[in-house]
Amino acid sequence: MTNKPLADLLRPTSFDEIAGQEHLISEKGVIRRLINGGRISNMIFFGPPGTGKTTIANIIAQSSGMELYKLNATTASLSDVKAVIGESSSVFSTKGILLYLDEIQYFNKKQQQSLLEYIEDGRVTLIASTTENPYFYIYDALISRCSVFEFKPVSAKAIVPVLRRCIKKLNEQTNSTKSASDDALEFLASCAHGDVRHAMTLFEGAYYACDDEITIDIAKEFIPSVSCGMFDKDSDVHYNLLSALQKSIRGSDPDAAVFYLAKLLEGGDIISPIRRLQVIASEDIGLAYPQAAQITYALCESAKALGLPEARIPLANCAIMLATAPKSNSAYEAIAKASQDIKMGKGDVVPKHLVAPLFKGYLYPHSYPNHYVEQQYLPDDLKNAKYYEFGNNKTEQAAKAYWDTIKGKKK
Repeated sequence: MTNKPLADLLRPTSFDEIAGQEHLISEKGVIRRLINGGRISNMIFFGPPGTGKTTIANIIAQSSGMELYKLNATTASLSDVKAVIGESSSVFSTKGILLYLDEIQYFNKKQQQSLLEYIEDGRVTLIASTTENPYFYIYDALISRCSVFEFKPVSAKAIVPVLRRCIKKLNEQTNSTKSASDDALEFLASCAHGDVRHAMTLFEGAYYACDDEITIDIAKEFIPSVSCGMFDKDSDVHYNLLSALQKSIRGSDPDAAVFYLAKLLEGGDIISPIRRLQVIASEDIGLAYPQAAQITYALCESAKALGLPEARIPLANCAIMLATAPKSNSAYEAIAKASQDIKMGKGDVVPKHLVAPLFKGYLYPHSYPNHYVEQQYLPDDLKNAKYYEFGNNKTEQAAKAYWDTIKGKKK
């Protein structure tokens, strides 16, 4: 018997064996098409743990004939990177070096910059992975030289077949004939929260704890009730509850809002509802009742300080307040429109009169009547863009009337 983790023993060696990530590695998946086309580019993988980032890097290295080196940025230094680079001169039988750098967000800006010269001259092909948003944590110059791919949580439906392979593997190792009920497998897969490796770890514990069959009762012994109470055999239940909470508040139904909040809290989850309520305050109530965001934050902080079960009270106050408040998504729509223009490559050049330190041609609004003077603020290619539309509610209409008067647009 080996103590090697089950996830390593059953690590896939081909794209077809991987659970999930169909958008990347199915026959029409973008990464698979790249590899089949003979092009191995610098890549950044981002997404939750246990979703196949390391496994796919391994398969890419194997299919390309490149020498794979792995480093983890939590412990690696520049000297470790340079040591890998030093190997490039001695690699004759392969097509170069593929450096897999895990948790790249832990490299500082200088460390990330040091990678540029190596990937630019082709000595190293880089695959970096992170569980964080790369656009917040990775240096822009590095991102511009890489293709960025998002890894998504794996559904419970896709994890269950992996657990069935685990039964076969462990039975072979232990010369046993153990089995597992469908309910137990679905339960363990759901409670892994999209993390295949975690599901296999949970399964391995249940396997060695059972006599002949892994039942759902045995499976539940490995899951704290607070971490899985809101889940059932449907892996999307937790996210569906959060969605139902938001839609109920958006639809101004306080009874449904309290119900879905209670269902989430009964499962022991307090952080997800707190985050979602704060999003709702700005996305769905927004400028119709600007104080809602401040009140929501205060109630959520109170809930965190109290903990469950008392946290239910301020969170119920919050959900009902938001459900019965006036609604506006004008700010949400405005930022969405602006983001779309940015993604399309528009607005890269800021008007010169707004840029420090010259400010040549800038008109200082406080020097004019009503603290307003007309001038261009958006970049030239977006100067006529309209992102924000005043919502049809008392607060925003009052602001509209004020600015129509100041700007001379009131009829």
